[in-house]
Amino acid sequence: MPPTKKRKGVKAPSSDARRGKKKVSILTQEKIDYIDWKDVNLLRRFVSDRAKIRARRVTGNSAQQQRDVAMAIKNAREMALLPYTNRITTQRGGRGGDRRSRDDNRPPREDRPVKKDPEPQQAQSEAPIEAEEPINTEVPLEAEAQTSAPQPTETPDEPTTEETAE
Repeated sequence: MPPTKKRKGVKAPSSDARRGKKKVSILTQEKIDYIDWKDVNLLRRFVSDRAKIRARRVTGNSAQQQRDVAMAIKNAREMALLPYTNRITTQRGGRGGDRRSRDDNRPPREDRPVKKDPEPQQAQSEAPIEAEEPINTEVPLEAEAQTSAPQPTETPDEPTTEETAE
């Protein structure tokens, strides 16, 4: 193999050039020495939307600052000032990916006709089913009272008050 020629003026990208500018910590910008676990507004800046502690490379903290922030967040969680987790309801693809890519060739749900519950139909030979009557706790009507117990009727032998008054 012939030796390769070195190009002049072209350097291999160093690790510093790839990273870019180092992020400056919020704590050093605001000159905060002590991280109080009761300062929830400050601690929320170091927590993701899912309540995870953000990494050093994201926040720009030094190793000591990151340890202090982590301990303060854990203490605040223990005192119920910060949540351990924050659930976000999103729909994910799942195992099979998109549900529309089924092999059963069904039309999409919007296009399918809506199924209705079939109403129970009575056979013509059967008599219609009557609903049970509720138990009546009221005073029986006159028609019902005559059938259940005989009432004393007036006899012509006894004089009424109207006849005696004449």
